[in-house]
Amino acid sequence: MTSAHVAPDAVGAARNWTGMLRRPQGSDALAIRELVAETQVLDLNSAYAYLLLSTDFADTSIVAEDDGDVLGFITGYRPPPRPDVLFVWQVAVAPRAQRGGLAAAMLDALVCRMLSEEGAGPLTVEATVSPGNARSRAFFGAFARRHDVPLTEQPHFTADQLDAEGAHEDEPLLRIGPIDAPR
Repeated sequence: MTSAHVAPDAVGAARNWTGMLRRPQGSDALAIRELVAETQVLDLNSAYAYLLLSTDFADTSIVAEDDGDVLGFITGYRPPPRPDVLFVWQVAVAPRAQRGGLAAAMLDALVCRMLSEEGAGPLTVEATVSPGNARSRAFFGAFARRHDVPLTEQPHFTADQLDAEGAHEDEPLLRIGPIDAPR
């Protein structure tokens, strides 16, 4: 499940994050897991899952690091039957780096990196976001507007699939794009 965890913090105005963004490495997995736990809104996965995402899915994920501290990350992958898609799984930003445009900078940089790969064609970004997750919906809506591409929504995962007791909302699929070139 996807969530752009965005809350007030001390950073304030947007800043240039470019020099802090890179592919994740195996050594980032525990810090990523700690950041997920810190958000208290994302589903916490095993350290092993974050290790796989940081190694096997490094080309479709991104980390923001400052002086050895992981300030944010996006985990994603290309669904095997749809290589023209980047499915964004989790987005998180440390409280001290929120409200400074880091989540947007990470997603823009990740998409730009993927579009600049040799032979890359148009890319569509997908994510599942529950109707009640206003922050994630705003995050992906802003991304679509920045890139001047459509955002569509369709049913995908149902509450029954996500929680047998119905304590989870449906997770419709947001599709953004296709994006032809980086902006």
